Amino acid sequence: MKVLNKIGLMACVLVLGTACKTSTVESRRTERWGAYSALPKSQQALIDQGDIEAGMGEDAVYIAWGAPAQILESGDKTGKTITWLYESTTHDTHYRWRTYQVRRDDGTLYLDRRMVPVTQFRDYVSARLIFKNGELQRWEMKPRPGRRSTIGGGGAGFISF
Repeated sequence: MKVLNKIGLMACVLVLGTACKTSTVESRRTERWGAYSALPKSQQALIDQGDIEAGMGEDAVYIAWGAPAQILESGDKTGKTITWLYESTTHDTHYRWRTYQVRRDDGTLYLDRRMVPVTQFRDYVSARLIFKNGELQRWEMKPRPGRRSTIGGGGAGFISF
């Protein structure tokens, strides 16, 4: 029975360990070793630091920054344009009134109102990279959108800060 429990525990650890695996520069470099080893030493040094520069190919940027959240394609007479979008997450905190039913020591009930925080997470585009004919032309870092924190119960009368 103990052997079965140990095997089950090891299987769970193995599944959880692979499910939580994060992509790093080292793991992506190993994954695309052929592309990495063909790059000039100056680009390899940038990639090792997680940096990019204009003129890099898609493999080099992937190794440095990882997979984008979205890939958009377009084209014109001059060739194919590919846009990579990277996303980050921010959060907004709103405060709402919540009503709770509370029982006194004598058994009677009363309502108690409290202001409680409600946090909502949202994704936003944090970087946009433009490739033209397979080569990085330019990139833009996007600022985090403004926070939308409020106090109140909703509707009119919100106090924003």
